[in-house]
Amino acid sequence: MKIAINCWVLRNKQLDGIGFFTVNTFQRMIQAHPETTFILLCDKHFNEPYFSGKNVVLKKIFPPYRHPLLYIFYFEFVLPFVLRRLRPDLFVSAEGFLSLCSGVNQLPIIYDLNFEHFPENISFKNRLYFRFFFPRFARKAKRIATISDYSKQDIVKLYNIDQRKIDNVSCGINNSFEVLPEDQRQVVREKYSNGAPYFFFVGSMHPRKNVSRLIAGFNAFKKETGAVHKLVLGGSILWKSDELKETYQQSEYKDDIIFTGRLSDEELKLLLGSAFALTFVPVFEGFGLPIVEAFEAGVPVITSNVTSLPEVAGDAAIYVDPFDPSSIASGLRKIVNLQSQERTEMIRKGFERKLLFSWNNTAELLWNSMQRAMDS
Repeated sequence: MKIAINCWVLRNKQLDGIGFFTVNTFQRMIQAHPETTFILLCDKHFNEPYFSGKNVVLKKIFPPYRHPLLYIFYFEFVLPFVLRRLRPDLFVSAEGFLSLCSGVNQLPIIYDLNFEHFPENISFKNRLYFRFFFPRFARKAKRIATISDYSKQDIVKLYNIDQRKIDNVSCGINNSFEVLPEDQRQVVREKYSNGAPYFFFVGSMHPRKNVSRLIAGFNAFKKETGAVHKLVLGGSILWKSDELKETYQQSEYKDDIIFTGRLSDEELKLLLGSAFALTFVPVFEGFGLPIVEAFEAGVPVITSNVTSLPEVAGDAAIYVDPFDPSSIASGLRKIVNLQSQERTEMIRKGFERKLLFSWNNTAELLWNSMQRAMDS
């Protein structure tokens, strides 16, 4: 059996959420199924050692698709030709893009439909492409994999797809996170927050991550309580950030707000593990991996009461309205005012909750979805 996988998302750059999903899931799948040949379709400059094994074949394909016109050229002209030559039993797209012109069985991984709900957050040309093609990809696909029941129902509702065609394969967690000893936590706090306890956010500073309202909520919390806590924001500012810049510059408490930039895996492990709480309050999320990482690190969580986030966090988090800074401020106050035993109970529930999520489980669920796509 031969399976072709679109891995262009791994094009020699630091991994983001989709990249982590792709690497962690297919690494395990390749190891678990040595009888299957996995043909990885990637950019011609790809040279990362993510995958190995006698059952792995790399096919570097030109051109790179960095513009919607190149998306169309690649998927509707180049890819059908490549797939006719390779003759795989299934084509899996790690980014959700398919070829409407190919007769090969196809399965996209559609993580979420953020571009349908918040089209203003992406460029006009990408917005046109995504909103035109993704409904057609969903109808073309033999099956669809996604990462939460929320995203599954969103695809059903917006694209009128039979829910029996969609599989929730969930997400896993990086096992490098752990509960840190107090002396190590104190060293981290001294380095990043001058020894003070801090709320922590991690993610790209994309508008849907809602960092501006998080800062506004933090401002209100500081004004109301006078607490010593700081806010540490980890991640790159990748998008137009005029609103974020203005919110930060106008803050009375900007000396208590720390931007770290992009973090290495080790830095993330230390900063998350030493946080007073994770404050992850996006307005839209297909899964919300930082929540599970905080559970693994023994850190309490404040998160949004929308989209997939309650599905992931269950009863192990404090929920806020991400559109209301006063609600975010209330969540910060609530977690600061927890009694010791209440905080311990939150952490215990987080430990239980994180057992539901593993990359081995995700790889198995995706493999099962792929088998159903080939059998349908």
